[in-house]
Amino acid sequence: MHRRQALVVRGGWDGHQPVEATELFIPHLQNHGYEVRVEESPRVYADASFMARVDLVVQCMTMSSIEEAEVQGLRAAVEAGTGLAGWHGGIADSYRNSSDYLHLIGGQFACHPGVRPAERTGEQSDNYVPYTVNMLPAAADHPITRGIGDFELVTEQYWVLCDDYIDVLATTTQKVRDWDPWHRPVVSPAIWTRQWGQGRVFVATPGHHMPVLKDPNVRTIIERGLLWASR
Repeated sequence: MHRRQALVVRGGWDGHQPVEATELFIPHLQNHGYEVRVEESPRVYADASFMARVDLVVQCMTMSSIEEAEVQGLRAAVEAGTGLAGWHGGIADSYRNSSDYLHLIGGQFACHPGVRPAERTGEQSDNYVPYTVNMLPAAADHPITRGIGDFELVTEQYWVLCDDYIDVLATTTQKVRDWDPWHRPVVSPAIWTRQWGQGRVFVATPGHHMPVLKDPNVRTIIERGLLWASR
């Protein structure tokens, strides 16, 4: 039986635990019949012959940089039907040097509002705030989100800059707080998909570190999203 091919590209900022995070989902892919190859840089994206055989790219690469041949190889593969999926900064805050990558993904992390300034200690937890992931009507029957209602998290809440070619399944609303410079609530996409040529893109912004990824709602959405995006 032909085994589907998944490519995991991981690395970048260690705070997002790229190795541990991807290892959480690799068994899920293997259990669904995927052969999984793991790479620690985006160089593989420039290998056109290999990328043509990839059914799913799982990217967990926060920030870092990408070369022109690599981003064009990724775009070409997705256009031809390779799925692209990821969570949090591993996909929505990757390769800030590439507008072509941003164009492919459709949304870019801008900031994560933090706790009250007087309470900040310089740790990652300065940006952990309570917020709600609000499921939209489109999510009710979507295979990624079916049966999942609104849920609460205490973690980084991504403020995302995006375009209207993304298909949003869930949002989150940045509150107005007396120490912030904005003056009305701001709604950002929290879970979205995107059709790019023959390929599918899936993004979930929750997923800062392992405790968030192990949240039953977050884990279920990501597991389903990986399979949905795949060729």
